[in-house]
Amino acid sequence: MTKREMICVSCPIGCAITVELNDANEVVSVTGNTCPRGDKYARQECTHPERMLTSTVKVEGGRLPVVPVKSASPLPKEMLFDCMKEINKVTLTAPVRIGDTVIHDILSTGIDIIATNDVF
Repeated sequence: MTKREMICVSCPIGCAITVELNDANEVVSVTGNTCPRGDKYARQECTHPERMLTSTVKVEGGRLPVVPVKSASPLPKEMLFDCMKEINKVTLTAPVRIGDTVIHDILSTGIDIIATNDVF
């Protein structure tokens, strides 16, 4: 058995959570959470961690040289660096509008990278 300690980020309380994992790295128990969201967060963090990805993409011909972008939903944590490599290859041409899809289905994840601001 392995124990993993973490701070829950699902709400502002920030519970100190302890997760017990068996030898197959499966969650056996979650303790310390004060709400069901903490249990869900801890289980996902130990078995399949995901993160929102935020970055910027180069823009040519705009009043700003870059536009902020984000993933439409969380991506597998282990893919973040590979996704950043793909994002860094992109150069857009102004105008770029908030909500525009910058990269469709990045690395076949089913998740789009979208613009989060306008650049004219």
